[in-house]
Amino acid sequence: MTPIEPNRSRTWHRSVLGAAVLGMGVLLTGTSAGAGSVDKTPFGNTQDGKAVDLYTLTNDRGASVKFIAYGGIITAINVPDRWGKLDNVVLGFKELADYESMNPYFGALIGRYGNRIGGAKFTLDRTQYQLAANNGPNSLHGGTKGFDKVVWAVEPLSSVSGAAARLNYTSKDGEEGYPGTLTVQVVYSLTNDNELRIDYEATTDKPTVVNLTSHSYFNLAGDGTGGIDDHILTINADRFTPVDATLIPTGQLASVTATPFDFRQGAPIGARIRSNDPQMAYGRGYDHNFVLNRSGGGLSLAARVYEPRSGRIMEISTTEPGVQFYSGNFLDSTLVGAAGQQYRQTDGFCLETQHFPDSPNKPSFPTTVLKPGETLKSTTIHKFSTDAS
Repeated sequence: MTPIEPNRSRTWHRSVLGAAVLGMGVLLTGTSAGAGSVDKTPFGNTQDGKAVDLYTLTNDRGASVKFIAYGGIITAINVPDRWGKLDNVVLGFKELADYESMNPYFGALIGRYGNRIGGAKFTLDRTQYQLAANNGPNSLHGGTKGFDKVVWAVEPLSSVSGAAARLNYTSKDGEEGYPGTLTVQVVYSLTNDNELRIDYEATTDKPTVVNLTSHSYFNLAGDGTGGIDDHILTINADRFTPVDATLIPTGQLASVTATPFDFRQGAPIGARIRSNDPQMAYGRGYDHNFVLNRSGGGLSLAARVYEPRSGRIMEISTTEPGVQFYSGNFLDSTLVGAAGQQYRQTDGFCLETQHFPDSPNKPSFPTTVLKPGETLKSTTIHKFSTDAS
């Protein structure tokens, strides 16, 4: 069992991209053999008139990742099944207007603080900061207008290992109640090994709290194919953080042994989702942070998911100390996705690599404080493969 390190440095491994920035033409193709390509097309205008582009990263094997500048939202991840057929394995919409008006964070970059902060407030250096209470009494995913609702600047990059793009956003001092001007860079890379790599970097001019993550809803059978109950999930965690009725961690690090939260040996997502465990009742299913088994600050395996019909496998490695497993409990048939199907409860799942919820109010949790002169660096890799045909 690996202990938690409350004062761990927040400077972690980052990707090496060979970051020569390419021009912003319609088709931006890598300059080296095996570099893949980056394609840009219009995706519409926001309600306040800002133009939003759609970017497609394609590797030399034909896999692709699509994202839009609005919210840095990943709209599609097209990877092969065991027979080589490409399908999109994330949930999303066809239209920008839907992402603006009704998005339950599908595919979005999340900040300034991913997950929940209890009571929508925290104290830093003896000053209390009040945040927007947008999830009952708590603040969720950065507040009323988090990073998922802003238009990011995007620069395609050259990379010898696939296709890549850098997203940039500057969050002003006081935005959504958070102190400090925060400068954020996120790099999406799709390698020729069918790895989606996400590298985060941030600096600040005042002490602040930061927790960045990505919020894709996955269905490895393909978007619009139904539920994810049969997906076999393995999480590399001996402990999780129990929550109260408003889904704020109690501060306890509880063992997963003999609970519905024990995914160490792999289990179908739906096997225990209707357990009468009080924790399951609070979230209407899984909506909990797992304390990853890890040592040091490098990349470490967080989770593995296997979908038996398609044979697709997704392995997630991260430098983060936790992963939030959310089983799509609040999808209620009111949303219609890009594939034309209504999204129902457990039609998709999230595995959000991150620091723990409510860490600014839990001194025993790994710190999320970022100070001037420090650089937050974090990496998460989603590796897609298949079993034998």
